[in-house]
Amino acid sequence: MLRRVAVIRIAQRAGLSLAEIREALETLPDGRQPTMRDWRRMSAAWRESLQDRIENLLKLREQLDLCIGCGCLSLTDCPLRNPGDIKGQKP
Repeated sequence: MLRRVAVIRIAQRAGLSLAEIREALETLPDGRQPTMRDWRRMSAAWRESLQDRIENLLKLREQLDLCIGCGCLSLTDCPLRNPGDIKGQKP
C-alpha cells in the first residue's frame, strides 16, 4: 500500500491528474503485490502521456517567445489565441 501511495505522489508531481492515476492503478492486480512487470507497464503508459505533454509545452514555449516579441496585443489577430487567422500569421 505504501508503494502505491508513493507512486501516486510521484505521478502527481509529474503533472498527471488523479483520474489518470486512478485509471493506471486499476490495471494493477488485486490480491497480490504488483510485480516489476506490472509497474513497468503502467509507467510505459504514463511515459507516452508525459512525452506528449512535454512536446506540447515546448511548442507553446516557442510560440510564447514569438508572441512576446510580436507586440500585436490583439486577441483577434494573435496566432496563439486565434490560430486560423491570416493576419495573426503575418510577422
